[in-house]
Amino acid sequence: MGMLMNGKGQVTVPADIRAEEDWHPGDEFEFAKEGDRVYLKPVPRSETRGERFAKRIAGKGTANMDKTTDELMEMLRGD
Repeated sequence: MGMLMNGKGQVTVPADIRAEEDWHPGDEFEFAKEGDRVYLKPVPRSETRGERFAKRIAGKGTANMDKTTDELMEMLRGD
């Protein structure tokens, strides 16, 4: 079954597939690529976008936090 992509990069998922998968407007999806195939995966409804973002960036910070509050405020304010 061929589908056309519109100018915004959107593709319509056929109604029978949406019904079978219980997908609704507002549901979120991720794309996964394996070799030459691209998969559409629904994001669990119990997980928010913010929660997924927090998981993705957890442990990746590089800030040096050995400064006092006064030193940090001075850096932020440019005093």
